[in-house]
Amino acid sequence: MELEVYKKDGTKSGEKVTLPPEIFEITPNDHAIYQAIRSLQANQRQGTHKVKPRNEVRGGGKKPYRQKKTGRARAGTIRSPLWVGGGSIFGPQPHDYVVKLPAKVKTLARKSALSYKAKDQAIMVIEDFTIGAPKTKEMASVLKALSLTGKKTLFLTPKTDQAIFKSGRNIARLNIREADKASTFDILNNQVLLIQKSAVEVLQNSLKN
Repeated sequence: MELEVYKKDGTKSGEKVTLPPEIFEITPNDHAIYQAIRSLQANQRQGTHKVKPRNEVRGGGKKPYRQKKTGRARAGTIRSPLWVGGGSIFGPQPHDYVVKLPAKVKTLARKSALSYKAKDQAIMVIEDFTIGAPKTKEMASVLKALSLTGKKTLFLTPKTDQAIFKSGRNIARLNIREADKASTFDILNNQVLLIQKSAVEVLQNSLKN
């Protein structure tokens, strides 16, 4: 699959980039995508939810009233789960939600997501560029030149570029990631995939089996 390489001003540079078919033209595996996204979202959960069982609720050491001859049900503590202010039965306790996946499943999921984007013709390649100093206006002009203003876009760079990151972080619907760190969710949760030319090779190397 060949794509035109665009310049910052939105014109074609005359170059073309070949996207490797083993990454961008596979038969997508929907179950691998589901597992990868489920794992990502589960691993982000803090798991700090907690309620107090009866042995952790303060008070209730004294029997509230005599056992017999009151006409009421017998009670040994005011912190019984049956009483207002008592402990909770089978309530949530802190635990982690980590879901581990084999590396091959993660790789397959990312390849599947990229193949879906390629199939939908939602991938654009732009020449390598940087920004001298962080300037939101400059990044916004690049998106405007590529007719991406208002579209939810994932911009992949070959490596960390603080100037580009800071220039784009205030732009609504624009997400910037390093090519080898973009997750399956990042790829699918955007309308357009904008890739810097040298980031294609980085992406390819990160997805080698």
